[in-house]
Amino acid sequence: MRARWIAVLRTPVGAGAGVLLFAVLLLALLAPLLWSHQASAIDTEHLLEGSSAKHWLGTDNLGRDIFYRVLVASRTSILLALVATLIAVVMGLALGCAPVLLGRRAGRLTTAVVNIAVAFPGLLLALFFAVVFGVGAKGAVLAIGFAGAPSFARLTQTLVAGVAERDFVAAARIAGVGRFRMLLRHILPNIAEPLVVNATIGAGGALLAFAGLSFLGLGVQPPVYDWGRLMGESLNGIYVHPAAALAPGVAVVIAGLAFNLFGEAVAKGFGVPAMIGPRLRERSAETMPAATDDDEAVLVVKDLYVSFPGPITPVRGISFTIGKGEIVGVVGESGSGKSLTALAVAQLIEPPGQVRAAELSFLGAPLLGRLAVRSTAAARRRLLGTSFAMVFQDPMTSFNPTKRIGTQLAEGAREHQGLNRRQAMARAIDRLRAVRVPAAGRRARQYPHEFSGGMRQRAMIGMGLMGAPALIVADEPTTALDVTVQRQVLRLLETIRTEDDVAILLISHDITVVAQVCDRVLVMYAGRIVEDLPASELATGARHPYTRALLAAVPDLDTPLEEPLAVIAGRPVDPAAMPSGCAFAARCEFAEDRCRSEDPSLVSHGPDHQVACWNPQGTAAWQARYLGSESIRTGQL
Repeated sequence: MRARWIAVLRTPVGAGAGVLLFAVLLLALLAPLLWSHQASAIDTEHLLEGSSAKHWLGTDNLGRDIFYRVLVASRTSILLALVATLIAVVMGLALGCAPVLLGRRAGRLTTAVVNIAVAFPGLLLALFFAVVFGVGAKGAVLAIGFAGAPSFARLTQTLVAGVAERDFVAAARIAGVGRFRMLLRHILPNIAEPLVVNATIGAGGALLAFAGLSFLGLGVQPPVYDWGRLMGESLNGIYVHPAAALAPGVAVVIAGLAFNLFGEAVAKGFGVPAMIGPRLRERSAETMPAATDDDEAVLVVKDLYVSFPGPITPVRGISFTIGKGEIVGVVGESGSGKSLTALAVAQLIEPPGQVRAAELSFLGAPLLGRLAVRSTAAARRRLLGTSFAMVFQDPMTSFNPTKRIGTQLAEGAREHQGLNRRQAMARAIDRLRAVRVPAAGRRARQYPHEFSGGMRQRAMIGMGLMGAPALIVADEPTTALDVTVQRQVLRLLETIRTEDDVAILLISHDITVVAQVCDRVLVMYAGRIVEDLPASELATGARHPYTRALLAAVPDLDTPLEEPLAVIAGRPVDPAAMPSGCAFAARCEFAEDRCRSEDPSLVSHGPDHQVACWNPQGTAAWQARYLGSESIRTGQL
């Protein structure tokens, strides 16, 4: 941060604007102390005189020196403008952060109010509030502050909405961080820079607006005076003594330019686009009522649905169970519902999204339904915060860029395990060592951008190990990593599973990775599980056409270089226009009329193997029917 400010002041515009702003603020501080007597001295012998060696800008109707009055008026003008800006910023922050603090309904109402207010011109709002609050300095300050709040609130809403969708906020929510603390620790620090920039620019606008109200007689009242009032008093004699009227206007322009230019320089230096206008497993389980008697089941999901207004149902009635120490892989194309399933399990689907299930339980504790109502929200947060870990796809967005790695890891331990700051940091360093981060003590004091992609992913896994996790949900943990780092991350997950008997739900596009590290594979398509089989049978025993198509689309060392890579014909279905029958029928070579009219259920086809298909490949009936087909003869399937 210090380096950024130095970089700003080293630029010609930044240096010039900084010097100008410093001079204006210094003048506002010292002028009343140095020249108040000269500015208030009445000289009846020199009324309404023009410029002279004694009075550089002439005198007013009481013989007072206009030059000194302009200098002394700087304190009142700038101070009241800054107070009005502060009011606009505080109100804008409160309105802009309301959706995060108040929830969906109250947040939508606040947003609607802000949208209506932004539609009115700022000057019109200032005049309206000036009438409401009354004539005078107090009323003008409140009027300008209230008029500037909507635009600042709109900016804050936009910035907050962008940060609130980041993975590190979701991770903090899983850890049980409250809304207010979430706002202060994770959101506002990440939007502070653009807010400061626009507040600085907004101060210049407030100065101009305040001068305008005083010029109209709605601002400061005698005997107090500011630049706007001096302009109004000198207006009648502008053709006789133009300097008396122009000097306060020039002062307003110079001070306004100082604020605006400095704000623009800071915006460029910080890379911010400027906008004119005013961020313990056991203990937990004891407080949650039991929903299942299966002691080996870590996660039980039965008939899970995730829907959004439309209606759109991207996850449609999936069921699976994960036992202790088991690694289950979930594969499928983008849009098949893999990540939404993980978010539903983690209780991260927010309105207007809806999650329903016949059963959704974690460590025997219900997360949905009638039994979940009996438990407290704090107990569910504590359970998920200590026993549930989620490794997101992009660790750069999963960590808060404004906080050190060790601080972020320690937060969950302080929140749920009752550790003090020193103990939590020691635990964080220990967890970084556990995930093979070298020089863990030094690394804990670094920021996320100082870590490589692989190290950030390790630190993210370390965050999940801060408690006593029973389940780790890894959502594309190796995306964008090179094969060497990818292998290291996968080995780390395997080591954690072996040493701590932790269950892992591994979501990936790479079906070969899943086949190598998982015990069982769930193949998802169009929001449903279309095949559930042991990973050892994936290469040779897959029976659903979609699973075999995924396998065929993966190149290997035997793939002919002169031939185009295999692809799955067609496009995934649109969740908003789900067809009747099997969702894969339009892309399936073996689809029949029944496939297009009836949706197959997931049924057993051998031990631990389930398939949702009317014509599962590899069966005796399928071979008898399609053995002579061109696809079989050419070995494409």
